[in-house]
Amino acid sequence: MEISFAKRVVVAPDTLINVIGEESVLLNLKNEQYYGLDFMGTQMWKTLTGSNSIQLAYDKLLDEYEVGADVLQKDLNDLLQKLLANGLVELQDA
Repeated sequence: MEISFAKRVVVAPDTLINVIGEESVLLNLKNEQYYGLDFMGTQMWKTLTGSNSIQLAYDKLLDEYEVGADVLQKDLNDLLQKLLANGLVELQDA
């Protein structure tokens, strides 16, 4: 499922995150499951949750890193699918 980049990503109320160095550990308090993000996943997380829309986060990441536009779009979509499936984030209208 393709996610609309016009949406805004917000941290789900039952999600805790701890950034350790360049990586992150996320905890879903509802299912008591831990999830890990590597350096790039952590950068995507910070940018997505700190932006007013997925599109703005995408634009910022595209400017900051040497990555193809199609690759970044796919990677963001894949990450968001996993975060949503595990109840770690929610989407709202921007």
